[in-house]
Amino acid sequence: MEEQDLITLQGTVEAVTFRAESGFTVAELGYGNELITIVGDLVGIEEGEELSLTGRYTTHPKYGPQFKVLMFERRLPASASAIGKYLSSGVIKGIGPSLARRIVDVFGDETLEIIEQQPLRLAEVKGISEKKAAQIGEEFQHIFGIRTLMIFLSKYGISPSQSVVIWKLWGSAGMNLIQANPYILCGCEADIDFSICDTIAIELGLPEDSMERKQAGINYVLRQNLFSGHTCLPADKLLMQASRLLQLPEASLSKAIEEAVQEETLRKMTRGKDYLYLANLYVAEQYIAERIVAMTRCALGDDAAIQTKISRIEKENGIHYALLQKQAICQAIENDIMILTGGPGTGKTTTLNAIITILEESGKEVFIAAPTGRAAKRISEVTGHEAKTIHRLLEVSQSQNNRLEFVHNQENPLECDAVVIDEMSMVDTLLFDSLLRALRPGCKLILVGDSDQLPSVGAGNVLRDLIDCGCVPTVQLKEIFRQAAKSLIVTNAHKIVNGEMPDLKVKNNDFFYMPRISSSDVQNTIIDLVSRRLPVSYGFSPTENIQVLCPSRKGALGTMELNAMLQQELNPEDGYKVQFSNGMFLFREGDKVMQIRNNYDIEWKRNDERGLGIYNGDIGFIKMIDRGSQTLMVDFDGRVAVYSFDMANELELAYAITVHKSQGSEFDAVVIPLFGGYDKLFYRNLLYTAVTRAKQLLILIGSAKRIAYMVENNRRTLRYTGLKFLLKEYYRTLNLTAEDEERT
Repeated sequence: MEEQDLITLQGTVEAVTFRAESGFTVAELGYGNELITIVGDLVGIEEGEELSLTGRYTTHPKYGPQFKVLMFERRLPASASAIGKYLSSGVIKGIGPSLARRIVDVFGDETLEIIEQQPLRLAEVKGISEKKAAQIGEEFQHIFGIRTLMIFLSKYGISPSQSVVIWKLWGSAGMNLIQANPYILCGCEADIDFSICDTIAIELGLPEDSMERKQAGINYVLRQNLFSGHTCLPADKLLMQASRLLQLPEASLSKAIEEAVQEETLRKMTRGKDYLYLANLYVAEQYIAERIVAMTRCALGDDAAIQTKISRIEKENGIHYALLQKQAICQAIENDIMILTGGPGTGKTTTLNAIITILEESGKEVFIAAPTGRAAKRISEVTGHEAKTIHRLLEVSQSQNNRLEFVHNQENPLECDAVVIDEMSMVDTLLFDSLLRALRPGCKLILVGDSDQLPSVGAGNVLRDLIDCGCVPTVQLKEIFRQAAKSLIVTNAHKIVNGEMPDLKVKNNDFFYMPRISSSDVQNTIIDLVSRRLPVSYGFSPTENIQVLCPSRKGALGTMELNAMLQQELNPEDGYKVQFSNGMFLFREGDKVMQIRNNYDIEWKRNDERGLGIYNGDIGFIKMIDRGSQTLMVDFDGRVAVYSFDMANELELAYAITVHKSQGSEFDAVVIPLFGGYDKLFYRNLLYTAVTRAKQLLILIGSAKRIAYMVENNRRTLRYTGLKFLLKEYYRTLNLTAEDEERT
């Protein structure tokens, strides 16, 4: 919008007709002799306030003419009558219309000045004690503190919802803290971009080589690397990246790191060379290692008795367990911790069912959980036992400032004797730390997963580190059972993970390859398959049963491009469905969407059930978009959540999703484009993970050469973590201590 298109209005708020938690507000403004409907992020405005508004006139298709506010300034009402109306609106807790009139009768035009500067004088008004006068003064300071903070932050593009998070953190001290060190904003839960902090600092005249800026930049680099899966970074890499961000020499940053380590805002681990951590990741890895090693000390059980129970289960169910399956069952019963791993069709579920049966027959309470809702639903179906997400198992509490908090922890552990975690490859360091803290001593932990799949989206490489340390009892199932061997999805998955080319010639099974010679051919084939051929041939729903999986987000065959094409084909604009754009995506009623980050504060409803939390990877459908209230309603497998428009940046279209985002999920039919692109995005365990997401049908579209490249490229994503090192160190120390005890 050009500057000359903007209009400035000044008037008094006559009525507030709608207010959303996001800050979006609809109000009536008294402007001269007319009332104008104003809409926008008018956080906290109240009746009687005088506003200066900058924006433009628009026409809403349903609500008619409106003034869309882009910027606003507020002035406290000056006249006694305006002040009376303002206070009567209930803006200050404890002051209703009757009391507002009495206050204004006593202080007149000076009322608000008295409340702000001499609140105890309110006791001069009949019915107000000194205690109540003080409370009114505090409430007034609270209200205008958050407004002042929001107005200040809005100049830098910081949203009202982010401002609320910041206010909750620091309250009335927030403004002073930010002006003293604006870089605290990029380290708090609001997660403000470092460049914005730099802009504020420049305007405040802070030097670019200040210690606050250096340490904030170093912390910011570590936090950004969490998204690449690293729980820590080698000191030399950290210095290099921080130097690039801050445009300062590495030598000048070393002292900042040393001071942060001394203050323990950063933690250092030395193993050949120095590695730097954010404090919470360091503490988490330390706790995980200590707890796991302690759990490996306990190995109790009567192997002969367990074998007898296994034989009985075999007889009752008409099955025969392979040697490794029996070994896994015994290990799980005898140890406090055990890992069961293996590819598709190797009998993990059959083995797990036997473990659960024996534990329950022994009188033990067994809880089952998985990282995602889809994974929990799947394990529930195959075991016949209730399963929850790990977050629901631990019970997310009403968190402060979007900080993850669980009801179950060391002080309030889970009331069970054993916990089974499925899809363990998806579990990151911080979530595993929280899980372990919620287990009471002696509680068994059985970890089930496929270590050849991609590691967790969050930081860490927990399952791989636990297996590679050699300390945790682990059984890897390798034999493909006869029924599973009939599936080409299963047999080709095992070929891929073993570095062999999958069979691309078979045309009458559940695994198909469709060669194409250009990206546009691949695009057209995907659209045709999803919208027409697969629904007609197999009865699949294009949105509920079929999922397109992509190696990347960008490019002609990335999720961004394919989502736009699939949306146009599967859910086109028809003049009736409401839609809106958040700049990145055009969302339309009926669209398939995915939550792309954990949000522990979103409330959802399912019939009479209520809960908190929508998590990274959850897939749902937009049921309604209300432009009037600036909200959209999304149904995630029966859990219905309401998003404000400014929260829509947590959603993406999900007709096509990345392979990484598909972890823990299974889909009836999976379509994978494999053609062109950057080599570094195409590697073996990405292809393996993608193939194993399909339950009934898998189709690869593109180039056999690209598929061969992926099979040959066994590059595993490098993740810097210290967990394996810590496990080995603690285990070695434990064994040395045991040897010393034996000698004495």
